[in-house]
Amino acid sequence: MSGAVGKPAGGPYEWLQRGLALLETGEAAAAATLLARAHAEEPASTGVLEALARARYDAGDVAGAAEAFRALASARPADDYAHFGLGLSLSRLGQFGLAAEHLAMAHAMRPDRPEYADRLRQVRATIRARQSPENP
Repeated sequence: MSGAVGKPAGGPYEWLQRGLALLETGEAAAAATLLARAHAEEPASTGVLEALARARYDAGDVAGAAEAFRALASARPADDYAHFGLGLSLSRLGQFGLAAEHLAMAHAMRPDRPEYADRLRQVRATIRARQSPENP
C-alpha cells in the first residue's frame, strides 16, 4: 500500500497488470476490486474496462459485468468479445432477447468462434421454449 490509506501502490497500469494476474490465478473478486480502482483513474481505457468486465463476470457480479461490457461495446462497437460478454451477462440476468442480439452480433463478427455459435443457439432455444404453448 502507498501512503494514502486504502490506495494500492503504483498506478493504473500496475493495477491493470496485477488485476490480470489475479484473474489468471482465479482471484476474480480481488481482481475486480483492483480493476475498478484502475477504471476510476483511467475511465477512457478500454483495456482496463475489458479486464474489469471479465473480473466482475468471473466473480459472479453479473449485473456489474453487464454494465461494464455494455460500456465496452459502446466504446468499441466492432469488438466481438464485448458483444459476446454482454450477451453472456444478459442471458444470465434473464434478458434473453437482448442477449440474443449481442450474441448474434458477436457470431456475425467472428463466425469461427464455436462458443459464440453455441451460446447463441442456447439463448435462442431458451427464447423458443419460453414462447411455446406449453409455457404460457
